[in-house]
Amino acid sequence: MEEFFATCPRGLETLLEEELAAVGANALRKRAGGVCFEGGWQTCYTANLYSRIATRILWRVARGRYAKEDDIYRLAYDTPWNRFFGPERTIRVNVTAIGSPLKSLEFITLRIKDAVCDRFRADTGERPSVDTREPDIRLHAFIDAEQCTLYIDTSGTPLHRRGLRQKTVDAPLNENLAAGILRLIGWRPGIPLFDPMCGSGTFLLEAAQMALDFAPGAGGRPFGFQRLKNFRLELWKELLDTAQDAEKPVQFAQIYGSDISPAASRATLANLDRAGLLPAAALKTEDILDAAPPSETPGILIANPPYGERLSKHDELAGFYPHLASAFKRHFAGWECWLLTSDLRLPKLMRLTPFRKIPLFNGGLECRLFGFKMVAGSNR
Repeated sequence: MEEFFATCPRGLETLLEEELAAVGANALRKRAGGVCFEGGWQTCYTANLYSRIATRILWRVARGRYAKEDDIYRLAYDTPWNRFFGPERTIRVNVTAIGSPLKSLEFITLRIKDAVCDRFRADTGERPSVDTREPDIRLHAFIDAEQCTLYIDTSGTPLHRRGLRQKTVDAPLNENLAAGILRLIGWRPGIPLFDPMCGSGTFLLEAAQMALDFAPGAGGRPFGFQRLKNFRLELWKELLDTAQDAEKPVQFAQIYGSDISPAASRATLANLDRAGLLPAAALKTEDILDAAPPSETPGILIANPPYGERLSKHDELAGFYPHLASAFKRHFAGWECWLLTSDLRLPKLMRLTPFRKIPLFNGGLECRLFGFKMVAGSNR
């Protein structure tokens, strides 16, 4: 059994734990920003293939106590890196620290890189090159007040980069956060879903994949584990074939999107088309304040409206939110309307009382996911 740590956006740890349990992970332990688990390499491959919530699956290869930078160098030097990958591979080292007394993360990063290269030179007479942009192997170190843990990234490119969203607009939402939000709000295939501020279509892409049982990692993107010496090609092909055999034929899935920006509508259209998911969704170009329910059956509206980082003036938002509330009450009685925002004034300015509010992080930005059950007239 190997030990792994799966990272995710803060606020989605419970959903990630459920996903990992479903693919056979053992000894699950939630941490801020991720979940520790144990499993074999089939579990690692399967988690990379199927997880919609994880950002990376990290393989733990060393852990030790430290008092100074030289202790971390020694920990990295004593790790048999050549058993895991060859010196022909390029590397990058990332360091994260919480509560560490050491002063410089840049210096620690350099010491770990030196230790890896020195160990390779001692073992093989060669050393790997560093590539900070597109490395073959990503090494991660996590340092707390007393211990340093070293990981090899089995995902490579972050898992939220599905390879489907080629065209983006300002402030796009990460795919794994969008997938987590769909789970948090209780959306399931068969329930009408409407994003009236769809941007580049992230919610629509994630919902279409979920509705059609498309594994997020089955689209042909590379993974870090494929560059390791212990990579089992036949096992990976078997898992991929199983995932692709489970995909449903692409058909309309009661997923709707619109945006006031023609450029955003075109970006969503292009992204759905490139993903082979265009028939699953219906798109329009229209203002959210004029939007009518796209289906006769009430469903779920989800939107990531503009907030402080995307509109420069708070006064614009203060004027916009009451109009948005009026549009919801006028057109969407019977629907659940969910809004993700970092502007905590939103419910007060909309003069609506949320029935649920969920703390989330969009990157480093603290947000709230507010849920409103819409009825005609006042919603207080």
